[in-house]
Amino acid sequence: MTYGAPPTRTPLKPAVFHILLALSQGQLHGLAIADSVEAETEGDIRLGPGTLYRSLKEMSEAGLVAQVTGEAADPRRKVYELTENGRTLVQVEAERLARVLEVARSRHVLGGGGQ
Repeated sequence: MTYGAPPTRTPLKPAVFHILLALSQGQLHGLAIADSVEAETEGDIRLGPGTLYRSLKEMSEAGLVAQVTGEAADPRRKVYELTENGRTLVQVEAERLARVLEVARSRHVLGGGGQ
């Protein structure tokens, strides 16, 4: 079952963006991804197993993440890493969000700019 278009263009769903952002630090297993997202968002985003693994499946099918295999892989856990496409997409989305923040600052919605 699919839940919309594959996550290959911006804007990304928050869960997809934060999963990519977590994996930008290196290889992680599912629980470590969820823990990283929760910590980085100070608890604002909590990925349940359904959202996490459905997102990872769709992201894998879209070529954004890959499951780590081989001797280094832990057979008890599925470990994921970013692909080049995933790294490019998270960078594009982060740059898009930075532009949005600049607009918000210039309109005095956030502090730090646009006097």
